[in-house]
Amino acid sequence: MAFSYRNFRTIFSAAVVLMLITCSAERLEAQVRQITLNEAVGIALEQSIEMQQATNNLERSDAAVQGAYGQFLPNLNATMGANRTTGRQFNQATISFDEFTQNSISGNLGTSVPLFTGWQNISNLRQARTDREAALTTFERQREDVIFSTASNFLQVILNIELLDIAKDNLETARKQLEQVQAQVEVGMRPIVDQFNQEAEVANNELIVIQRQSQVNTSKVQLIRLLQLDALQDYEFVVPQINMEGIIPQEFQLSELIEAALSNRKDLRAAQLQIESAEFALRGARSGYMPTLSFSASISSSYGDQYRLRSVDGSGNIVSETVGFGDQFFDQRINRGLGFNLSIPIFDRFQTRTNVVNRQIDLKNSRLALIDRQSLVFQEVRQAYEDYRSLAQELVTTEVALRAAEKAFETQQERYNVGSTTLIELTQANNAFFQASSRRVQTIYQFVFQEKLLDYFLGRINEDVAF
Repeated sequence: MAFSYRNFRTIFSAAVVLMLITCSAERLEAQVRQITLNEAVGIALEQSIEMQQATNNLERSDAAVQGAYGQFLPNLNATMGANRTTGRQFNQATISFDEFTQNSISGNLGTSVPLFTGWQNISNLRQARTDREAALTTFERQREDVIFSTASNFLQVILNIELLDIAKDNLETARKQLEQVQAQVEVGMRPIVDQFNQEAEVANNELIVIQRQSQVNTSKVQLIRLLQLDALQDYEFVVPQINMEGIIPQEFQLSELIEAALSNRKDLRAAQLQIESAEFALRGARSGYMPTLSFSASISSSYGDQYRLRSVDGSGNIVSETVGFGDQFFDQRINRGLGFNLSIPIFDRFQTRTNVVNRQIDLKNSRLALIDRQSLVFQEVRQAYEDYRSLAQELVTTEVALRAAEKAFETQQERYNVGSTTLIELTQANNAFFQASSRRVQTIYQFVFQEKLLDYFLGRINEDVAF
């Protein structure tokens, strides 16, 4: 065939289209971002709303501590004022009241030093320090919350993926079984009803695959939202290597677990610090009954355009002369002051008493909150301990059940191939094997999750999460 321009154009167009398709496929593949478990934890710690709020609260407590220190320092205030007065006023030049306009400027620089405040400043500082430590422990507990939530959501995604793979394998087995049944029906070895039953079984398995795929998508959306990722981008969550042979249940003592939780839980420490903070707040409120003493110092000056300096000349006449701004403001009209101020509370309309009562109630509530938190810790640790023991037993039973179901399915498969059993019995054995496989995978992941849950309730989970 002769080569022509039309053939060249056709080949060139096809090559361009192929290149565009290849580039689009590569671009689509490049848009899929792979995320491991540790990467997901790091992203969550950096981008989660809860961590950002905890960081903001920590900065607020730092500012409160700085403000409490500042209450011990002297203040310094500067004021300036300018006035224009028009009307009947006293005239220094004529020593009489006249109608005129007077302009004046004044300035003041003053400081006050607290000497004794009834120990309120000390109580406020100690309370601010305690609140800052409580905010730090709350921040650390929030980190544990984010790590645990991320790990559990990530684990749920992986579990749903594993269940989807099991459903796909079961569907593939059912399809192969359908091909075998169709071949046997065609040669008259099986009745047509076996083919219909197997077609129904394939359709049911296809429905299960669709449902499992929907569960995978839902869990991925929840994890993406938790990580605050771009919802329009595609993500692939890498399945962590779980050593199935290394899953060995441990023996725990409940009393030791509770003791460890009481020592490690950051929320318990925060509740204890809240009691200390309430005690300092009560001391600060009671300082309102005590007197306060402060020292003050000030320097001020002023200028007026009607200000005159009077003097007596050689003839005995009183002479007044205008004084300039610099001489007035920086020399002649400067005033200095020092003083002490003692304030003794006598009756403040029950304001101090009301404040003391409120702080006493806060202290009682903080103690009750600690008791409630301790009770919650006992309950969480005990429940996690009992669930761990139950799942450890389920690991054994599900392994035995899976082996038995697999043997039963293989036996029924061999019997069906030689015509000594029915399709219904084979289908029942296949469904039992499928259910046993699903329960085995779910039990393994639930056990791994329960180990992390136990670490979380004991307050010893960290960002280096591994299964």
